[in-house]
Amino acid sequence: MQVNPGVILLQAGAPSASPFGGGFGGPIFLGLMFVVMYFFMIRPQAKRAKEQKKFADSMNSGEQVVTSAGIHGRINRANEDGTLQIEISRGTFMTIERSAVSMEMTQAARKKADTAAGIVPATTK
Repeated sequence: MQVNPGVILLQAGAPSASPFGGGFGGPIFLGLMFVVMYFFMIRPQAKRAKEQKKFADSMNSGEQVVTSAGIHGRINRANEDGTLQIEISRGTFMTIERSAVSMEMTQAARKKADTAAGIVPATTK
């Protein structure tokens, strides 16, 4: 019995359809993944960075701050080169970058101090 290779190829049939419904499904799915990543990861991170920069620019002398390393102090002087001189103990000063002040830890320390002093924060609706 002789087998013709052409017959075998014809019996194999056409390739099955893509599970995404054609040739455009893959790129559309990939595009949707980028959109989801943007709205759930990139955009909130950019928003937090913008808030941190606004917080760092609004710091003035006399404010209690907490650095990202956990050092508590009071701003003594804001220097022209973007650094802050903080007093961590009477007569003990430290120069740090504005970006080293942690917005989250500073706000938590302020809230804790206000609660200890009996100051009730105003609620916003």
